[in-house]
Amino acid sequence: MASLQDIKGRMKSINSTKQITNAMNLVATAKLTRSKELALKSRPFFTKMQETIHSIASNAGPVNMPLLKTNASTKKAYIVLASDRGLAGGYNSNICKLVMKDITNKDDAQIIAVGKKARDNFNSRGYNITKEVLGISESPTHKDAKLIADYVIDIFGKGEVGEVYLAYTAFKTTIQQDPTMIRLLPLDLKQIEEEVGDNAEPKDLLLYEPSAEEVLGYVIPRYLADITFGGLVESAASEQGARMSAMDSATENAEEMITKLSIEYNRARQAAITQELTEIVSGAEAL
Repeated sequence: MASLQDIKGRMKSINSTKQITNAMNLVATAKLTRSKELALKSRPFFTKMQETIHSIASNAGPVNMPLLKTNASTKKAYIVLASDRGLAGGYNSNICKLVMKDITNKDDAQIIAVGKKARDNFNSRGYNITKEVLGISESPTHKDAKLIADYVIDIFGKGEVGEVYLAYTAFKTTIQQDPTMIRLLPLDLKQIEEEVGDNAEPKDLLLYEPSAEEVLGYVIPRYLADITFGGLVESAASEQGARMSAMDSATENAEEMITKLSIEYNRARQAAITQELTEIVSGAEAL
């Protein structure tokens, strides 16, 4: 059995850890409120952007745009949205596993790592990281999303990659976050049509000047930046939700450990007192 001093030291150490995890839980809760509000406010805008893209494409008929067509490259680029800090349960590992599961050949995969944990994860496994975006996971801006979107549009336009995917964690509830992967390029208008449903404008109500193709040429890059920003804000909310849950569990585990150690301490103390009394009685009898 451990000594009283050892048990007391362990209790003190665990209690200090509990105070840290509890503080981190409170911070994550406050950040989650802001991130969740931004994610919920952003969703109607992205839905409207999808309706606009579908409406223009429906009125335009067949269009000849590089971002809508496949190219000769067999390589794929993956924008992986993870966090810059750990202590978020399985948040980072889950999104990285989702991407690695989709990759059949490392040589044909390019990773755009958003967040230090994404960079470290794929670096340690020998993947080709072509771009790093660090320090934005908790407070992303539309400017950050546009820079990422512009980069993938550029490499897709040059034929360096044939497909571009966005991997992010969709925020459902505080305790549920779903790793999700969608294809950004080439843009699939049929998929947008399925998501929009019957909400698009009738074909005969809209005219586009100078042409539908030129309007699409302006709107699609903006749409890709908006979708990327949507993934960033969803991931930011998911990160805080995951961290809050992880710190809450850690705090509860610390409390359980302290309770068990308190019982062990009391038993050890009782045993020590009993032994002292026995020694005193034995000494008295010897006299």
